[in-house]
Amino acid sequence: MEKAGRGSVLMIRQCKENGLPAPVWHSDRALGVTVTFRAPEVTEEVTGEVTGEVAGEVVRMLQVMEGEMKRSEIQECFGLKHEEHFRKSYLLPALELKVIEMTIPDKPTSRLQRYRLTKKGVQLMEARRRT
Repeated sequence: MEKAGRGSVLMIRQCKENGLPAPVWHSDRALGVTVTFRAPEVTEEVTGEVTGEVAGEVVRMLQVMEGEMKRSEIQECFGLKHEEHFRKSYLLPALELKVIEMTIPDKPTSRLQRYRLTKKGVQLMEARRRT
C-alpha cells in the first residue's frame, strides 16, 4: 500500500463521489497487490438476484450490449483477450441470471451464435437508469 501512494486515496475518493463501494485491497506474496472494485448492489425487485461479486461484471456487460452481438464483439468492448475469463466472469453468470439469451440455444457453440438482452435484462437496465 505504501508504494501505491496517493493513487489509492484518489481511487477511494472517486468511488465515494460516484456512490460506489470503496475498493478492496488484497496483498499476496505471489500475486502482489490486487484492487477489487464492486458495483453497488442492485435492490430493485426485478433485479434482486443480481448481487454479490458478479453484479458488476453482469451489469457492465449489459451496458455495452446493443441488439444481437457475437461473444467476441462483447468481449472486445471490454478489451479482454482471455476468452475463458470472459466466459466464466461475464457470459455464464449473465446467462444463469437469464438477463441475456442465446439466439441459437440448441447450438451453443455455433459460429453464428449471438447474444441479446432478455426482457429481464432490459428491465434491469431500465431500473438502473432510473436510480
